[in-house]
Amino acid sequence: MMELGDWLGEYSGPQYMWYVKRLSGNDTLANKTHQAGPYIPKELLFEIFPSLARVDIERPDIWFDVYIDSHADARRIRAVYYNSKRYKKQPNGRDETRLTNWGGSESALLDPESTGALTIFAFSRDPVRPECHVWVCRHETEEDLVEDRLGPVEPGKTITQAVGGTIQAGLTTVPTRASCWLTPAEIPLAWLTKFPSGAEIIAKTAELQSHGNLMPDFRLMKRRGCEYEIFRSVEEAIELPLIKAGFSDINGFIARAQTILQRRKSRAGRSLELHAREIFTEEKLVEGTDFSHQPESEAGKSPDFLFPSESAYKDPQFPQDRLRMLAVKTTMKDRWRQILNEANRVEQKHLLTLQEGISETQFREMVDARVTLVVPKPIMEKFPSSVQPYLQTLESFIGDVRLLRL
Repeated sequence: MMELGDWLGEYSGPQYMWYVKRLSGNDTLANKTHQAGPYIPKELLFEIFPSLARVDIERPDIWFDVYIDSHADARRIRAVYYNSKRYKKQPNGRDETRLTNWGGSESALLDPESTGALTIFAFSRDPVRPECHVWVCRHETEEDLVEDRLGPVEPGKTITQAVGGTIQAGLTTVPTRASCWLTPAEIPLAWLTKFPSGAEIIAKTAELQSHGNLMPDFRLMKRRGCEYEIFRSVEEAIELPLIKAGFSDINGFIARAQTILQRRKSRAGRSLELHAREIFTEEKLVEGTDFSHQPESEAGKSPDFLFPSESAYKDPQFPQDRLRMLAVKTTMKDRWRQILNEANRVEQKHLLTLQEGISETQFREMVDARVTLVVPKPIMEKFPSSVQPYLQTLESFIGDVRLLRL
């Protein structure tokens, strides 16, 4: 079976269009939804299969071959455009595409254990023989290899791009400019000479969109979207002029691309943690008294947050049942076990994540390891219904932390 490195080279020419995402519980069979297949925007399918974008006939479709090369799985599937809203002019009609005939539970793509996996769909542009090659990352090492080339791919976000021979230089599509996108005139001058730190961007996010009237879960999700826009707007203001100016040699080009990708990875690695810290403060939790950020629990161990404080944790007289630990991981499919050796005095670990779903099997493993998932309320519906009652919202977790004061 082909290795991922070879696969990336084989299916990254200009004849392919890539669609990259992390599979949610709605994409796989993890939460048993009727969709039973990965969501792919109709605009992309219309571009790949122009004959699908018809409103003169009802439900146009096309059959094509799909090869899930990571798992040696091949299928012939159907892309169909449900166009009753436009074909029959029905106000409540459908206007959406679906990919069907994946083979149900036999498909590696729909396997609940694939939930959260970084996945690449490489659509061929060959009009004579349409096909799609898919790679579902099987472990953390493969995900790291992909993100080293494309930059971080976070839950709920996708990358759609035509890929040339040098994948690592590719820039993702610029997001639609919304309320948080800063024009060059709105960007602080100091940021244009030295890229702002994550904490500075988080502070700017809170300034533009306080959302103080929203519960912490919704505030967190809205802030994350806003912060990403700020980051990308600053990135464009700094990097786009350099790119347009060109490079004198290939090494300079690669070095600039690597700088951009590493900055994106650094931002993705700290963003959720810094947002959580900001919200804790807004919720009247006092750093050093109610929580410690990046403390030392034991020698060489530094969990993201300890409650009520690092000093309380290190006080052998402080009741162990009043200690809490919160780890923060945007994605957790292969990473959640890393937290088990953090904060030995805290038996029940808490993990804040934005991953959109989990398999029931993996959830049982977490329960057995005494890990409680903290999941923002807006994405809870993407988890299996059997799992949802055992998830904790961020607001609920903050409420529990407040009780430690008593």
